[in-house]
Amino acid sequence: MKNECIDSLADRVMERLFGHVIEIEASGRHVHLSRDAVERLFGRGYQLTKKAELSQPGQFVCRERVSLRGAKGTLDGVAVLGPERAETQVELSATDALALGVKAPVRMSGQLEGTPGITLIGPRGELSLPRGVLIAKRHVHLTPEDARRFGVKNGEEVEVSVLGERALVFRSVAVRVSPDFASYMHIDYDEANACGFRRGMAGILRISGEGSADD
Repeated sequence: MKNECIDSLADRVMERLFGHVIEIEASGRHVHLSRDAVERLFGRGYQLTKKAELSQPGQFVCRERVSLRGAKGTLDGVAVLGPERAETQVELSATDALALGVKAPVRMSGQLEGTPGITLIGPRGELSLPRGVLIAKRHVHLTPEDARRFGVKNGEEVEVSVLGERALVFRSVAVRVSPDFASYMHIDYDEANACGFRRGMAGILRISGEGSADD
């Protein structure tokens, strides 16, 4: 409780000095599976098993893992996130895509038109996807209340400054607003390494063109 109070006070001080503060989370490679994909990889009638809740309401990491096979290599032990989706989607970092030999574009989740495919391998079978591989565009999830407080709208792009030894400014950060969200920024592991990410790290959100923490 004491640490939470200190963190909350620190966030308020940062917000007063610099601007709107948002916590950052780093997402590793993972897949979202459709019902058909679950059955092809794990067997008919199989149900994914929840292991742990994620920060976004209703989202969870599963106990199940899959392998990904591309033109240049294979990645094992890739996390499966639930719940099931209408279409299977594979989210990688640029480093992952290079290792697999997949030319994955930077896209928002669900924007699968024109994305490349890949082979998924499970304990009960394989599935060759015709499309669905992407590098997730960095983005912030915001509740409507926080979006109003920050002065931003769904679909806008903002800048997020990260302080510390590897201080930098993430530009072209997409804003996603929904009452179903919790307010967090999501980056991939390449971006996390670039900014010296550590759990609980926060960034300072600014509307593009307002300036940065260097001003």
